[in-house]
Amino acid sequence: MTDTRPATRIVELPTPWLREHMHEALTIYGLAMGYDSGVVAGRYGYAIQHTERPGFRAVGAFAQTSEGEQLVGFGYGYVVAPGQWWHDQVRAALDRRTAKKWLPDAFEVCELHVHPDSQSRGLGRRLLHALVAGIPQPAALLSTPDADTKAFRLYHADGFVDLARGYHFPGDARPFAILGARLPLRPLHPDAGDRANT
Repeated sequence: MTDTRPATRIVELPTPWLREHMHEALTIYGLAMGYDSGVVAGRYGYAIQHTERPGFRAVGAFAQTSEGEQLVGFGYGYVVAPGQWWHDQVRAALDRRTAKKWLPDAFEVCELHVHPDSQSRGLGRRLLHALVAGIPQPAALLSTPDADTKAFRLYHADGFVDLARGYHFPGDARPFAILGARLPLRPLHPDAGDRANT
């Protein structure tokens, strides 16, 4: 049977565009992560600050709707460095040897989310690969809820390995896994998007 869903395009997002549309992106973040509106609203200032960090890069997924193109997924990241909240949390979670091997000059996949209505179509994988394609950093790091989710399976399928499991970030009761992958990621397989997605 032929898939008649409209094609979704993945593009690199100019930083000014993302800043202007950050509320739209964070709405997707809240829906994908199951966070309430208060958590999402509190994230806005941090997300804007992230756009000013060294090596910042963002990508978006746009789908055609009856009202025109609509953002249905996004991802962004930057180079981690001491003094950043996530870096310092992860540094504390990792043993010394692992931290020394993975943290220096790593690219943090800070956010990667697909609207629930657009999941299971391969967009998570396409966004991930577009986000880290061609960057000069030797490794990508991320944290994701430590559960058997589509996102977790996607990351493992694309070469991410466990650096820490069951870690609790302040302000979130769920355990998280911290994962790392050497870059470049494994190339996309034509049917890979049908098997896993965020």
